[in-house]
This record gives sequence, structure tokens and C-alpha cells, in this order.
Amino acid sequence: MPGFREVQYYLAGLWLLIRMDPRGFRFLDVSERGVNRSFWAIFWCLPPMGISWLWWRQAFLQTMPPHTDVGMIFYFRLGLVEVANWFVPLVLAGLLLLAFHKGERFAPVVVSVNWLGVPLSYINGLLLAVVFFAPGLIGLVSLLLLVFMLAQIFAIARILRMIFYGNGLLVGAMTLVLLVPTLLLSEYLQRFLGVYPV
Repeated sequence: MPGFREVQYYLAGLWLLIRMDPRGFRFLDVSERGVNRSFWAIFWCLPPMGISWLWWRQAFLQTMPPHTDVGMIFYFRLGLVEVANWFVPLVLAGLLLLAFHKGERFAPVVVSVNWLGVPLSYINGLLLAVVFFAPGLIGLVSLLLLVFMLAQIFAIARILRMIFYGNGLLVGAMTLVLLVPTLLLSEYLQRFLGVYPV
């Protein structure tokens, strides 16, 4: 598992790419080994995922009859949703790149998206923790979540512009493929698996 210094190194590269500095590619390992190691980002995201699951459990129980409780199966199902949200957009991105005959760009996309998920998960987890411990601030946090979502779109689009050399059509299509399926898939799977607050 990559250590903290290694993750810092990757994040420094992503920050340079967001700033449209091509030197950022020097910080990213886009070899086959680097692609495989980038999936360790999932384990780095487990702490903020745990916070979001606790928040989701609270929201779920508020819609259920009093004294209702949930067991480990609830968290297992949320884990399935997380896994689908992580891998399905990447699969769709790969298919899109094949359609555009840009398959050689798949590795930098995977590495960038995976490692970018680490700071994004921690920011999201921090905001949800604020709601969890200070429910009265939900209005402010909702506004911050909107700003966070816009910043996420901005960051992904900037990195993709560097990967695809400013190809606007491909950048736009890839940004949608990486973000929209996650929003749609989350709600569908949560409802299907019975963990959606009703």
C-alpha cells in the first residue's frame, strides 16, 4: 500500500495538472504497475467513507419506525454502492476512449481519477462530519457541498484537458461519463439494495 509521502507526491502532480502545468505528469506513475497501485486509493478513502456511512445510517433511521436498527448487512450494501461508483465510471470511460480511438490515454485517466478521489473523499467526509455533529449547520454545509461539487467538476475537467491536449469534445464527454453515472447509479443501487431513506 502506498505510504503518505507517495500519496502526497501523486497529489502534488494532480495539483500541477489542475494549474495546467504539464510537469504534473512527472509525478504520476501511468505504467501498468502505477495503474494497479492507484486502486490503493480506495483504501485511503475508507476513513471518510466510514463517516459518510454513519451519516447515511442516521438519515436512513430517521425515516424508519422508532427502535429500528441496522446490522452489518446495511454497511455491506453501502460498500457495494461505493465499489460500483468507483469502477463503473472507469469502465464507461474506457469504452468511450475506445470509441474515440484514444485507448492509450486510459492509464493517465485511471491514475488521475483514482488519486484525485482521495482528497475529494476527505473533503466530503469532513462536510458530512460537520452535519453529523452539528445538525444546525446543515444549510451552510449544503451550500459548501454545492461549491465542492463545482470545484470537483472544475478539477476533473482541468486534468482531462491536460491529458487530452485541450480536445474540448472529449474532455466534455469524459467529464460527464466520470460524474453523471455516479449520481444516477448511487440512487438506483441504494433503492434496489434497500438502504435509501424513504
